[in-house]
Amino acid sequence: MPEAAFAGIDLGAESGRVVVGRLEGGRASVEVIQRFANRPVRLPDGVHWNLLSLFGEALEGLRRATQDASLSGVGVDAWGVDYALLDKSGRVLGLPFHYRDPRTAGMIALAHSRVPRDELYAATGIQTMPINTVFQLLADEGSPALAAAKRIALVPDLFAFWLSGEFANESTVASTTGLLDARSGTWARELIDRLGLPAHPFAGDPLEPGTTLGRTLEHHGVGSLPVHTAGGHDTASAFAAAPIRTPHAAILSSGTWSLLGLELEEAVLTPEAAGFNLTNERGVEGTIRMLRNVMGLWLVQECRRRFELEYEELHRLAEEARDDVPLFDPDADALLAPEDMPAEIARACAASGQAPPETPGEFIRSVLVSLACKYRLVLERLTRVSGRRVDVVHVIGGGVRNTLLCRLTADVVGLPVLAGPVEATALGNVLMQARATGELGSLADIRAVAAASADPAVFEPADRRDGAEALYARFLEVTGLTVDEPERAIA
Repeated sequence: MPEAAFAGIDLGAESGRVVVGRLEGGRASVEVIQRFANRPVRLPDGVHWNLLSLFGEALEGLRRATQDASLSGVGVDAWGVDYALLDKSGRVLGLPFHYRDPRTAGMIALAHSRVPRDELYAATGIQTMPINTVFQLLADEGSPALAAAKRIALVPDLFAFWLSGEFANESTVASTTGLLDARSGTWARELIDRLGLPAHPFAGDPLEPGTTLGRTLEHHGVGSLPVHTAGGHDTASAFAAAPIRTPHAAILSSGTWSLLGLELEEAVLTPEAAGFNLTNERGVEGTIRMLRNVMGLWLVQECRRRFELEYEELHRLAEEARDDVPLFDPDADALLAPEDMPAEIARACAASGQAPPETPGEFIRSVLVSLACKYRLVLERLTRVSGRRVDVVHVIGGGVRNTLLCRLTADVVGLPVLAGPVEATALGNVLMQARATGELGSLADIRAVAAASADPAVFEPADRRDGAEALYARFLEVTGLTVDEPERAIA
């Protein structure tokens, strides 16, 4: 197979990157061409994403990429749930809000007063979180923007539209809205109507990943490149590039959010899955990513902002900190968007009768141990609801660099952890484009290339289980969480 090259625009909550991915001889490689910060802006009406700045950075990286390689296309992936509303001419009706903006307070209750939670879940299978698009749209109720909206564009949809002039929703990111039918992959229009949301933005059903939309517009200065749908939701692209070799693997996409789940053939929409607040997001080739969003390295990012230390220093201090740090539930409501993350963690620990962490190293170790324990709880619930046995956990994404978290996860979960690749999302983006051009065929072909291209680090659990079992038991005791009882959704 001759070399094929694709540009990927990969946008995360903390940073974005433009990559060139190359396929040759059944293997793939990814080169980061440009990396840039993602800096939200606080305006008088709330916190917004500066998407114009991000698009400018992405175009600059894409121009550099076209100078370095002969490209067969470009694709975009990004975080889920956030959106722009477009008028009939495709103009953006206001700068999109950030999912951590507090405007969704009370919107979960409003939604469930119109459509009960169990009915919403039975149709869409999506975890109840205030960041979900459905609750953000209810916060827009009565606004001129929502009244004038003819289309809804999630972030990857919007960037692909700006690149090509051709609009479409993509299915994997559409599923994060909480408004997509989990069985059919089409908009849940009856629910949309019952929620009191306008019908116009949901006129056309989403496209599958690996579809060619159009070509880049001339004025972008990047030539005429095909624009393909990747797995628009970054987690969908990352899961596609996970180098799994067995159906008994769990995948942990570790970054600002931790998304731990299983790849299934169909959604699990049972009351038990709803009670555990598990989510069923669409993946590649009609698969379902049954997973749980856990707060993730956002906790570390916000501690770093307060401590004003570099990540390397924080990781070193966490390695040196005492083992018996206090534990807390990483998904506590107060940790979604606090002004002072260390203060909120200290309050959570004190509320459960524990002495709070005292040093930056203790805070970070407390976060990492608590995350590892929450991963085990989520994994136990996933296996219980799905009936799937899990023998190994693949960690992919930026969290691969956090070797302490990988080691703690292996110890607490009691399974081998295979860590890598770091740039899984960008790799999945590129591999989905290769499918769009016919360079690759099925998801099995994509996985074969991903496995051939990866050299994951292996973390084996400790031989003695006493310490890990005692640690997990302490986590359950101080948080009040159990494997059997439903968990209260973030409200």
